[in-house]
Amino acid sequence: MSNSTVKRMLGTAAATIALVAAPLTIAVTPANAASGNWDAVAQCESSGNWSINTGNGYYGGLQISEPTWRSYGGGAGLPHQYSKDTQIQVAESILAGQGVGAWPTCGQYL
Repeated sequence: MSNSTVKRMLGTAAATIALVAAPLTIAVTPANAASGNWDAVAQCESSGNWSINTGNGYYGGLQISEPTWRSYGGGAGLPHQYSKDTQIQVAESILAGQGVGAWPTCGQYL
């Protein structure tokens, strides 16, 4: 193979890798919940009460159900028994997995 053929093949391979890798990088970038306004979601969901338990099956400031809480890394117990920061940490995982639809009305604030 001539030197120019090898260079052309390497250039084509590099361009192909770049074209394939760019969309993959974008596709695996998680939703950045940090840019969302969790306080606004909590205000909408629970009037901003991070320790609320109304007996409706949803708990804490972000009104997370027990099965969802456990599925996304919440600890033993219920969301309202954990700090605001812990609720947000789990909510970020929920957001990455389910999108804003996890909060059908209040997800607009994220």
